[in-house]
Amino acid sequence: MHQDIGVSYTEIDHGEGSLKIAMRLRSGSSDRPALVWFAGYGSDMLGTKAEALDAYAEEEGLAMIRFDYTGHGESEGAFADGTISRWLADSLAAIAKAGPERIIIIGSSMGGWLALRAVQELKNKADAPKVEGLLLLAPAPDFTSELIEPDLKEAECKALAEQGYFEEASIYGPEPTIYTAALLDDGRRNRVLNGIIETGCPVHIIQGKQDPDVPYSHALKLMTHLPADDVVLTLVQDGDHRLSRPEDIERMVRAVGNLVGGAAAG
Repeated sequence: MHQDIGVSYTEIDHGEGSLKIAMRLRSGSSDRPALVWFAGYGSDMLGTKAEALDAYAEEEGLAMIRFDYTGHGESEGAFADGTISRWLADSLAAIAKAGPERIIIIGSSMGGWLALRAVQELKNKADAPKVEGLLLLAPAPDFTSELIEPDLKEAECKALAEQGYFEEASIYGPEPTIYTAALLDDGRRNRVLNGIIETGCPVHIIQGKQDPDVPYSHALKLMTHLPADDVVLTLVQDGDHRLSRPEDIERMVRAVGNLVGGAAAG
């Protein structure tokens, strides 16, 4: 039976006082990399994919790090205060608190962007864990400037200027999705599709061809910015953005297994 892990916390201060970041840490083999889950925009560490990965980690005796960005899930803070820089800082704080020596990051949607930024930041940190693999699921690097801003309508631009945010109906739930002017502005400062991205590790991208949020051409574009890495792209003919069907979960777990196996061999 799958053992649920209790919540622990680390704290971060984004300039307005201390906030708690909720985490679920699974201990595991020290001679293999820990798995780290980076959720998508508005998602949390208890989603279908995260839970499936945690069950896999338990089965394989692997350590796993899950956490909620501030303003998400069980963490403190307001979602509308969030930016890529803040959520990146949350991610790095959670990894530092867990203290693994080697990691494989699995990033979903926006989490794929944050994973690429985390690799860049971890390279510059002393005592940071070594990133030994990246699995990017429907990755959305630079989605604010590449996918949202080009399609802004007059009413949305007006809302951004007058109230600092706009809302759009979500196909994933009853609540509308909020995008703030601060998020869009900060997104420009965190762009990764403006030069070569050197991760120094194998990268596996899984992308649905029927994704309504991130077109598969975006995954192809990302590949052109990863010329130095060993990159595998899996295009799922009937895959959507969530990639949460049983066959998608199986594909994800298999890809993680390959990355873990490659890291162990290395």
